[in-house]
Amino acid sequence: MDFRTAPALGLSDGHTIPQVGFGVYKIPRERTADAVSTALEAGYRHIDTATLYANEAGVGEGIRRSNLPREEVFVTTKVWNSDQGFDSTLRAFDTSMDLLGLDYLDLYLIHWPAPAQDLYVDTWRALERLQSEGRVRSIGVSNFHPHHLERLVNETETVPVVNQIELHPWLPQKATQEFHSAHGIRTEAWSPLARGRVLGNPTLDAIADKHGVSAAQVVLRWHVQLGNVVLPKSVTPERIAANIDVFGFELDDADLASIATLESGERTGRNPDELD
Repeated sequence: MDFRTAPALGLSDGHTIPQVGFGVYKIPRERTADAVSTALEAGYRHIDTATLYANEAGVGEGIRRSNLPREEVFVTTKVWNSDQGFDSTLRAFDTSMDLLGLDYLDLYLIHWPAPAQDLYVDTWRALERLQSEGRVRSIGVSNFHPHHLERLVNETETVPVVNQIELHPWLPQKATQEFHSAHGIRTEAWSPLARGRVLGNPTLDAIADKHGVSAAQVVLRWHVQLGNVVLPKSVTPERIAANIDVFGFELDDADLASIATLESGERTGRNPDELD
């Protein structure tokens, strides 16, 4: 596949994924199609949605509006906690595909491990079934800690190709990234800008001034240089375009050292061990 603007990173199953994707979390359903078509026009070729977001139909409409060939747009959605379990996951997938209006999916994720339910292994086996049937090209997870991942590695036939986790300078998730590297799992970053905390930060502003870019672009470039997939979101056309325009400069060692001082362990979302 040719993903033009953002480079494509390899996955352990032989497929590729565009490194910068467009996230649609909390984009109202009535605005989703416009936002997705704007993103595709700006050069994105990777759209990330979920059952929880209640805007899968808008994602599908935005893709159709673009008139891009289906194979040029990488699409991800996710199964929600209330749909976990083998049979219910298969039903949830059918519903998502009907809403998206697609014949196949590029990437299907378990949205959260929801450990108190203890269903994510059965849910994973449903994803394996969907992949074996050719309905999904790649399968992965989201918000899994290493101990959740270890169960999948030990109890099932397939290692997730990605784990989409909250990741930003305040929460770099080094131990999880090390586990990913050891098992061939690609890291995807949600909340890459810490839900706006990057704005007005003196450390990031100084780096941004040095390179003639915004603080948001500095942090997105940091994600890119880590080798991770990153999923910024916006409904503003100018910001949508700016968020993928991060390949014309490079952070140096001093920049990276300054960003490392921001680590605090602070989350903007829930701890995966506590959400069911």
